[in-house]
Amino acid sequence: MSKILIRNASTVKRLLGMASDDRVTIHVATENNRIASVSEQPIEGYFDSVIDATGLFLSPGLVDPQVHFREPGSEYKEDIESGSRAAVKGGFTSVISMPNTRPTADNPEVIAFMVNRSKKLAICKVYPTGALSMGLAGQTMTDFAALKGAGAVAITDDGKGVQDDKLFLQALRSARQLNLPVLDHSEDESLSNGGAIHKGDISRKFGVKGIKANSESVHVERGCRMSEETGAHYHVLHISTRESIDAVRFAKAKGIPVTAEVSPHHLLLCDEDIRVRKDNSLDANWKMNPPLRSRADKEACQQALLDGTIDAIATDHAPHSPTEKAQPIESAPFGIIGLETAFPLIYSHFVRTGQLSLASCIDLMSKQAGALFNLECGRIQVGAAADLCLLDLETAFVVCDTFFASKSTNSPFIGETLYGQTRMTMTEGRVVYG
Repeated sequence: MSKILIRNASTVKRLLGMASDDRVTIHVATENNRIASVSEQPIEGYFDSVIDATGLFLSPGLVDPQVHFREPGSEYKEDIESGSRAAVKGGFTSVISMPNTRPTADNPEVIAFMVNRSKKLAICKVYPTGALSMGLAGQTMTDFAALKGAGAVAITDDGKGVQDDKLFLQALRSARQLNLPVLDHSEDESLSNGGAIHKGDISRKFGVKGIKANSESVHVERGCRMSEETGAHYHVLHISTRESIDAVRFAKAKGIPVTAEVSPHHLLLCDEDIRVRKDNSLDANWKMNPPLRSRADKEACQQALLDGTIDAIATDHAPHSPTEKAQPIESAPFGIIGLETAFPLIYSHFVRTGQLSLASCIDLMSKQAGALFNLECGRIQVGAAADLCLLDLETAFVVCDTFFASKSTNSPFIGETLYGQTRMTMTEGRVVYG
């Protein structure tokens, strides 16, 4: 039986379940894997460990709706153990892992393998998703009930868009019967046409094949329409365009069960920000799918975050080796890492600037993110899981190559000065970082 006391921590009353965003200093006691006591008065008694949180902010553990931990199949990029280390360094205690592994998580055996590996090796909670189609090929639907029975919390072909409208409609109908959300990597491949970056002035200037913005929005519009028809929970992964956001906003106004997430890089970067290498080629550490869009799209993502259209923030943590990312941007793989920098980026650029409240920021990255998958989380209350993190909101730090706990360092944010570094993470009452 492990008992831990966190004393003198600052937090926001909303995170305690109150209807206020006022700051308060609290003391929290945990016993085994649960929160045993929360008080503004000192808590007395014997504890196995006492953590003095003076000067730090206590948050519920963060939840990431989209990560790629690469196991099984590409463990040289990341595995479940190393991915979980990256997660807890970023304050995340729960992550939702995508099925584009090798072999694909399209059967209960692979899902069960991921669940068992996570229980054995991960220091955060790792919830797998099941593939929508066999081999992510978009032709034959998987057995959703079997995937759910093995531990899948959602259905998705993330990594590829589902091109067959009939298959996608069938998937939504089947998922609704099982109360599973369908997560959509929205990409019409006839419009993205094998491009590497956003189709615009930058792609034309550097002679790189571009990805049209409507390659995303036409599939988002399709998903919203089919969600209305079926009543299924349709979730847009890593939304990135103004037209996609308009479709989600319209669907929500009609009461359709549509949700959307946005990634920090689509909030803070656009195609104009892609770094140019010394040889006048574009740096593939700025290559992801969906790509960095236009400045107008970035601003639309920011507005959607601030007006409540966005339900959660997701990193789309996608590790690759330095050798892979050193390739020309046309041939390098899509994806960047994001677990260690996500909260500091949002806190530094939106909370410290007064655009977003701290409580809203944390809700987007905890309670609201978990609610997408029916996870109860995001509040510091007696009886809740002792999933917590302590954040340093006052001390600046520089993101450098050696900062990351991930196996990979493919981040466009190296060199940035940020605030909001994690000092301690606790998963189910066990200090796993700090």
